[in-house]
Parts: sequence; structure tokens; C-alpha cells
Amino acid sequence: MRDDGMISPVGSTTEPVPSLEFGRDVVEGLAQDPKRIASRYLYDALGSRIFEAICALPWYKITRDESALLERYGPVISSGFEATPTVIELGTGSGEKLSLLLGPDGPQTSMSVHLVDISSAALMRSKQTLSRHPGVEIVTHEATYEDGLVAALDRIDRDRPAMIIFLGSNIGNMAPAESDRFLRKSCSGCRPGDRFLLGTDLIKPEAEMRLAYDDPLGVTAAFAKNLLIRLNREFDGDFEVDTFDYHVVWNEQASRIESYLVSRVEQVACLRSAGCCIRLAKDESIWIESSHKYSVETVVAMGRNAGFSLREQWIDPESRFALTLFEA
Repeated sequence: MRDDGMISPVGSTTEPVPSLEFGRDVVEGLAQDPKRIASRYLYDALGSRIFEAICALPWYKITRDESALLERYGPVISSGFEATPTVIELGTGSGEKLSLLLGPDGPQTSMSVHLVDISSAALMRSKQTLSRHPGVEIVTHEATYEDGLVAALDRIDRDRPAMIIFLGSNIGNMAPAESDRFLRKSCSGCRPGDRFLLGTDLIKPEAEMRLAYDDPLGVTAAFAKNLLIRLNREFDGDFEVDTFDYHVVWNEQASRIESYLVSRVEQVACLRSAGCCIRLAKDESIWIESSHKYSVETVVAMGRNAGFSLREQWIDPESRFALTLFEA
């Protein structure tokens, strides 16, 4: 038994591993101190559905406020291109935000849209949503943001400008070094005149932020605990979901909400087809998500440090949410 809480290996199994990368990331993350699992693995088919329910909660205002900004400023955001742009949306979700950006009448000419998401279920729903806009050709990429963006940029018509959109403050799930690296890589793949639309949640009162990530109905807790259900299903695991509590904290120094699954008892849980077991002490946590919050100045600096220039920024003063349009 290792001091990091991992017990390895378990007996061999003939059950196939769903994803070698997923299994490797989980095993490596659970061997860290504190134990952690990347937030992107929250979004299986059920997780994506639960997240849609979170977006409808009165305490989670990000989606509504960002959608209002997109609806209000969509024509301005989409204007000024010499030719109809190719749109690349990272983390497409249900496709409703991109639909708002396209406007009620859709694009006036044919348009190619590339959707990037790690969830196949999200890609399917987004594709259905955008099918309401005639003349939109849809290409899907079931991949991470970075891999999907590279694949999309490799396939687009380079005679047309590109509009990359990254909404929902999804960049907030990345550590600062990771988001800086991601933006730099995104900028390096762009040509002069390409644009990058970034949605970011701004710092607001702590109580308001905590409610958004730990709602009274327990929907966000269900979203978090579904990760354990996914691990059990895909890796022949035996996590006992009812022995975990969901807990969030505001880390003011790091400017982020941190989400954890906390074991109420001392226990050992096995992921047989991933070849490992983990030991959890009573009150030991698994860190499953970080949601960074920003100042307006920080957002602008992030883009400029990556090589972009600021084109325009729109802020909802009440909800403290920002849409920032950068240009390569």
C-alpha cells in the first residue's frame, strides 16, 4: 500500500478500457495529493444533461447573462469581416449560444461551422439546434479544446477568416498557466484578421458565487457525484456514491471556486478495468473542478499576452459577466 493512497495493481480483467487517456488521467490524478480528476470528465451524456439543468437554475446566471449579451451584441460581434467567416466553437454544449450569435434569421450566406466538444451527446444536441439555420454546414470534432481547434483550423477554407468562440467562462476551468498556454497556442494557429470571442465570469460577492456552484436544490451536487457513477460504469468501479459529500470553497488568493467530493468514511474503492484501487481517509477530498473568476483588466491582459489585440469588450454591469473580442 503506497503512501499516496493508491493500491496497485488489482487483478487482471478482460473488460476493455473505454479510453486509454481517460484511464491514465484518472489513475494519475488519484495518485496526487490532493487527489483530483480533470473537470472535463464530468461531461458524459448524463453529466451534460445535468449541466443543462444547472444552466437553468436561478442561482447560476452565467448562461442567461452571456446569452443576453450575445443576443444584444451578436450583429456587432459578427460584423466587419471581408468575407463570411468560418466559425469554430469550443465547448459547444447545446448550441443555443451559437444560435443566438447567428441571429434569428441565421447567416445571410452559406457558412461553415465547426463544433468542438469532448461530449458526443453535446455535439449531437448542438448539431440539432443549429440545423434550424439553413445554409449552415456543420462539422463536429469530438475532442479536447486544443486538439479540436487544431483539427478545425486544419480543415477550414483558409481563404475565409475564422471566428473562434470560447464561451461559458470555460476557460476558468483551466489553471492560469494552462489558460495562458492555450490562448498562445490558439493565437499562433490564427491568421491576421481571425478573431477570438472569449466569455469570462467576473469576480462578484462570495455568497453569490458559492450559490452558483452549490445550489439549494442539489443539482450541482448531482452533477459532481455523477462523475463517480461514470467511473463505476466505465471502469468496473465500486465507489459508493452515498458515502461522498459535495463541497465548494472560494479561494480568494487564487480567485477561484474549488469543487470537491469528500469521503464521509474511510474506504477503499477499486477501478478494476483501470487496474487500480484508491484508499480514502475520512474527510479526504477529490478535487474535481476549479472555476476561476476574473477582473476586466485580467481578461484583456490574458488576450494581449497571448498575442491578440483587443477589438471590443461588452460587460453586463449587474451580473458581472464579460464578452471580449480579440483579433489576431
